[in-house]
Amino acid sequence: MSGPVLSIRGLVKNYGDRLILTGIDLDVDEHQVVVLIGASGSGKSTLLRCVDLLEDIDDGQIFLDGQDISDPRVDGDASRQKIGMVFQQFNLFPHMSVLDNVTLAPRVVHRRNRKDAEDRGRDLLARVGLADKADAYPDKLSGGQQQRVAIARALAYDPRLLLLDEVTSALDPELVGEVLDLVAELAAGGRTIVMSTHEMGFAREVADTVCFLDGGNILESGSAEQVLGDPQQDRTRKFLRRVTGAGCD
Repeated sequence: MSGPVLSIRGLVKNYGDRLILTGIDLDVDEHQVVVLIGASGSGKSTLLRCVDLLEDIDDGQIFLDGQDISDPRVDGDASRQKIGMVFQQFNLFPHMSVLDNVTLAPRVVHRRNRKDAEDRGRDLLARVGLADKADAYPDKLSGGQQQRVAIARALAYDPRLLLLDEVTSALDPELVGEVLDLVAELAAGGRTIVMSTHEMGFAREVADTVCFLDGGNILESGSAEQVLGDPQQDRTRKFLRRVTGAGCD
């Protein structure tokens, strides 16, 4: 398809009297990895939730493959089926096996037969290094394993766009690497990804574009090398000094 996979124009989101997003413009091309950085409360998670249509927006437009999915007349459920989202918390169903967690949406929402859904589910679990955990339950897995299951679940219906919201923030430090390695593999494989993270080293390695959010707006955007290595805005420099404990190269 021609044009961006995701295009956001003038996105505004309020919570009561509190302005959260103040007019976001963003384009994400196919196979591109866009990383959102910024302090807690800067609007990163809200932006991702708006794109996934989990939050109503107050102004602006969100286009997915050229279709305005923020138009109230558009079937939001149908649009959401083209987007995979992984949250900070794993949100796995504790009473269901790993395989059932991965195959639930393909079977129930996409009406795939159980065998096809389970075949793909097992392939995905193998891809994320959990082939031997298909019949296990979430409480028997480490946090890193649970997050990898959540990513496999988001990939189960081959979404056009993958949204990752601070997917390592709930993990113990020693488990962060295994999830980031998986995300890097997905990025290298051509997945179109928008993700928020505080892992600056990882952002430098995988991002095609880094966006620094401050006060609900994208204050600075560019290549990882430019934004992380030679930021132009004073607020960006201060944020990077705070999160890295050092200068900005």
